[in-house]
Amino acid sequence: MPDIVNVSYAQTGQSTATDSMGMREMQARAFEARNAQYLLLKAPPASGKSRALMFLGLDKLFNQGVKKVIVAVPERSIGASFDRTDLTTYGFFADWDFNPDYNLCTPGGESSKVTAFKNFLSDSSETIMICTHATLRFAFDAVEESVFNNTLLAIDEFHHVSADGDNRLGEVLRSIMNNTTAHIIAMTGSYFRGDSVPVLLPEDEARFSKITYNYYEQLNGYTYLKTLGIGYHFYQGRYLSAIAEVLDTDKKTILHIPNVNAGESTKDKHKEVDTILDIIGTVTQQDAETGVIFVKCHGDGKTIKVADLVNDTPKDRDKIIAYLRRMEDVDDMDLIIALGMAKEGFDWPFCEHALTVGYRGSLTEIIQIIGRATRDSINKTHSQFTNLIAQPDAADDQVKLSVNNMLKAITASLLMEQVLAPNFKFKTRRFDDEEHEEGTIKIRGFKEPSSQRVKEIVESDLNDLKAAILQDNKMLQALPGEFIDPEVINKVMIPKVIQTKYPELSDEEVEEIRQHVVADSVIKNGEIKVVGDKSFVRMAGKFVNIEELHIDLIDRVNPFQKAFEVLSKSVTAKLLKVIQETIDAGRIQMTDEEAVILYRDKIGPFIKNHGREPNINSTDPLERRQAEALVYLRNMKRQRASGNSE
Repeated sequence: MPDIVNVSYAQTGQSTATDSMGMREMQARAFEARNAQYLLLKAPPASGKSRALMFLGLDKLFNQGVKKVIVAVPERSIGASFDRTDLTTYGFFADWDFNPDYNLCTPGGESSKVTAFKNFLSDSSETIMICTHATLRFAFDAVEESVFNNTLLAIDEFHHVSADGDNRLGEVLRSIMNNTTAHIIAMTGSYFRGDSVPVLLPEDEARFSKITYNYYEQLNGYTYLKTLGIGYHFYQGRYLSAIAEVLDTDKKTILHIPNVNAGESTKDKHKEVDTILDIIGTVTQQDAETGVIFVKCHGDGKTIKVADLVNDTPKDRDKIIAYLRRMEDVDDMDLIIALGMAKEGFDWPFCEHALTVGYRGSLTEIIQIIGRATRDSINKTHSQFTNLIAQPDAADDQVKLSVNNMLKAITASLLMEQVLAPNFKFKTRRFDDEEHEEGTIKIRGFKEPSSQRVKEIVESDLNDLKAAILQDNKMLQALPGEFIDPEVINKVMIPKVIQTKYPELSDEEVEEIRQHVVADSVIKNGEIKVVGDKSFVRMAGKFVNIEELHIDLIDRVNPFQKAFEVLSKSVTAKLLKVIQETIDAGRIQMTDEEAVILYRDKIGPFIKNHGREPNINSTDPLERRQAEALVYLRNMKRQRASGNSE
């Protein structure tokens, strides 16, 4: 099927150009905030966060009285991003240089690494150490907390932290912040965890200075990459039967197979890899030294190089990871098959296609996966993300789950479209206001932020908040839109999610954020056209002069409308009916007794008299209720047939 999202960029070269100190645009922006004790850096994959940390860490060591820098990464393979780096050649005052003994992202048990961690802290001549999140957690339990005084703790992929009391990394962070003089730098491509638990408690988050560099700034400033496509491919049965349709061996690809606990998995991940290799062609050899698999393709007979990261035998995995780290040439690799790896922090600039099997619940994971294909590289002008998703089956007891996953996948892709689009600023339009500001849309009746907290949420957290709204189960039931008035979605349902996420906000602050969310979603989902000196935005099927926008008009537009339009075009009429009925079933409040009475006494005569079933969209409330009874009974029949009655 065609892409749901297709975005073009200007190739300005601005985001990859460096200044007199060797800093790219995002790194220079982060460096301006170098004196902050707590710094939260939100920037997309490939924007240069690891090097930004080097600049910040060295400044703190040389100019701010910090004695040691500890960099913690989620997995060993990401440690390579923080290897010793020459910075002085490009204009900075020092190099990122440290004793290799204190790169603890190496094979081996945690006890020896904890010992090395303790040695590092007690050795006054050593200043920089790289370790994993796990090593940090274990080492924290083995040392006095006071040893973190005058240190900089940098946590990469910060979304691994959680405010949940069971999240040990979150506990360690809070304890160090509350009981020591340590500086903290938190880095992430997305602040959204994919569950209902926030990364930081509001009072802790308020202590951080935030630097945000958005996806649009990053991609628009590239030299080579021009377009990015995001699309879906639906399959029936097992995903392996559809792989050949979406896997193009001419494109440098990372293929993520599903987790063994996911519904899409066959439960035998190694056999899945073998089957994929057989679908592609014939394995001719596997290099004993590197682990690279050579496959001769069925179609054109060419040989491609494949890396298997699903194989979790330590010796085999370490060999292929070492090879992937050393790669420098476009011909060094063609296809990487992975499960949990090759996501965050994984660097393969030549990757053109991120192909992912199964629904991913976390926007962070989607951003990380797409980020593998959006690095700027001379071998590509287009990057592609394809999600291979199971098509709901009306006879399947998992139909409700499948429908929910499909809806969440589509809303996530549309949110990504908004993440990838240029940002607008919204202001109140006064009656005497004729002044035009580039990148600003003025709306009558619009409430601007009245507090610093609202301003911060609007500037830094809007996409993460939208993710929470779009993935909310009650909101998904509003997706088709015909059954719930847009104003109910915008004025009742969305504020409830905002209140849950930010319980400390006043009603007035919630309303200010709500207006920003709705205006941003509706306008970014709309199409903007310029005619002469006037600009128009398409909302709910018609074009509106941007100068005549009013918040009341925006509130009458369903922000999910585009998602349902995409869904309608992507599936058959029969499947669309199943999807609608599944959504309706989740919303209909009815007893078995009422459904049986309506079926027995009302629905039969109705069908006989009208030659059709009752219509759930009817203006007649009695006909509508009969239609709801039919949906209710069909859903109940499906559940009983599968032995899954609720």
